[in-house]
Amino acid sequence: MQFFKAHRTRLHRTTAIQINNKNSRAAEQNCLSLLHICKSPSALHQLHAHILKLGLQNNPLVLTKFTSTSSDLNAIHYATSFLFTGDSNPRLYDTFLFNTVIRAYSQTKDSRHYGLCTYRFMLEIGVLPNKYTYPFVLKVCAGLGEFSLGQLVHGSVLKFGLHDDLHVQNTLVHMYGCFDGGIEMARKVFDIMTESDSVSWSAMIGAYVRWGRSSEAVELFRRMQVSGVSPDEVTMISVISACSDLGAFELGKWVESYIQREGIQKSLDLFNALIDMFAKCGSIDEALRVFRSMSERDIVSWTSVIVGLAMHGRGVEAISLFEEMKQVGVTPDHVAFIGLLTACSHAGLVEEGQRYFNSMAKRYGVVPLIEHYGCMVDLLCRAGLVKEAVDFVEKMPIEANPIIWRTLISACRAHADLKLSESITNGLIEKEPFHESNYVLLSNVYAKMSLWDEKYRIREMMEKKCIGKTPGSTKIELDNEIYEFVAGDKTHKQYKEIYEMLDEMGRKMRKAGYIPTTTEVLLDIDEEDKEDALNRHSEKLAIAFALLRSPPGSPIRIFKNLRVCGDCHTATKFISEIYDREIVVRDRNRFHHFKDGACSCKDYW
Repeated sequence: MQFFKAHRTRLHRTTAIQINNKNSRAAEQNCLSLLHICKSPSALHQLHAHILKLGLQNNPLVLTKFTSTSSDLNAIHYATSFLFTGDSNPRLYDTFLFNTVIRAYSQTKDSRHYGLCTYRFMLEIGVLPNKYTYPFVLKVCAGLGEFSLGQLVHGSVLKFGLHDDLHVQNTLVHMYGCFDGGIEMARKVFDIMTESDSVSWSAMIGAYVRWGRSSEAVELFRRMQVSGVSPDEVTMISVISACSDLGAFELGKWVESYIQREGIQKSLDLFNALIDMFAKCGSIDEALRVFRSMSERDIVSWTSVIVGLAMHGRGVEAISLFEEMKQVGVTPDHVAFIGLLTACSHAGLVEEGQRYFNSMAKRYGVVPLIEHYGCMVDLLCRAGLVKEAVDFVEKMPIEANPIIWRTLISACRAHADLKLSESITNGLIEKEPFHESNYVLLSNVYAKMSLWDEKYRIREMMEKKCIGKTPGSTKIELDNEIYEFVAGDKTHKQYKEIYEMLDEMGRKMRKAGYIPTTTEVLLDIDEEDKEDALNRHSEKLAIAFALLRSPPGSPIRIFKNLRVCGDCHTATKFISEIYDREIVVRDRNRFHHFKDGACSCKDYW
């Protein structure tokens, strides 16, 4: 009898546990279903109470779904306040739950550091990370800009033996590629990978583009094609950006046809990248063609074309497109107005620029930023309205930045108000004692005033402070290669032929009426030496090389890293007519299209 009684007791207990387990699973599934359809913070709060009522506050599956839902509702802080309270028991949590928290924080803008805190806590309580943990942690390090922390996390990856996982390796490449000093480490990780996919290649190519090493990005893309890995949309956006940076129009055209041929999805971002690339490579008409072919456009599409038209000096068309954008219901933003005001500035449309600037806040609710004020100062200065520009700066509701002051200095120098230039520049040097442009501007002002001793004193000051002047250089794309020239360059293997072509160009230009603008040479040397110095400018070397190497009558596209000088601008007009070439010049500020002896800027730049 005793045996049967004991057996019945055990049977009752087993049945009760089974019933409780069954009820627990039902409650768990009920919570998961409710969390799946949760769409608001108020519903999330109700579910929080529901979870507590059912006693599921330490259930990893429910808490993971709760965290994921909270992240979708931008309420990750609310979730962690529930997960890590005094009543909780995190030691019952699993790796998947911690990964979900870290991932949620990695997707925020201002709370990424909590992702690292969560990772540290996870290790402290003995929850082991897995191959899904580290992509999120490394993404946090990249977002925070913490290179040294990224290296420490890389050490942990090696410690836990997860360094051979493809996704971890891809994120390591991305993380290191986010730091200027980390790109070599990114390449080292990339090179030792035993397998790779489009994400691997895209991460490395993107890193090169991010840090201005676009030639290496293009070279790596060529290697990718040989490797047999098919590029995706992300890869192609990076390659297009590299073309933009290099000014590689022919390569950009090939990339567009490659995308079409390979059937790569043309997303909105890819279309926008193509618009930007063609505009920056000197063909705004190609950019417009891509824009008009799009079935869907966003504000970036419109502003890319408006900014492109501005760079090419086609102000009237930029205004027309801005008005068209408004008509189709797209509200202009800060960037659209920067493009619009820049277009007015480069085209000399002073009244139109002033009207649009005054309408920004009143009509569109866009409060002008320092960039918009800078556009207005540039607009007035380019039009020769220096006094009006000074008055405008003095009445600005926000303090002028150094860029605005440097714009005024250049305008004062161009219009012979050298004393004001000197005064403003000296003030800038006090505020920015290590900015090279301030010293170069003051040096040039003294050269214009023929105060050579003062000019050399400024140069000596730069040397003592180890401040270097950015050398002028010009790039040109020919036969799928990028060539770069500096003034007086003799490093090219064809330099003898190039200099012979320069001499031929000089003879033909003088015969056509060209007179060198020796005032552009800010050196204390005689006129003949000044003419010789002008003849060796990098722009002329690049054009001479193009005349030697490209078919007669074909367009020439060159890219100058600084503002094109007045003499080179005049000379290029003559060259375009003498050799019957269209010559497109991109400098630091805008594009110049030379054809039949005239420039698209109408000598207004």
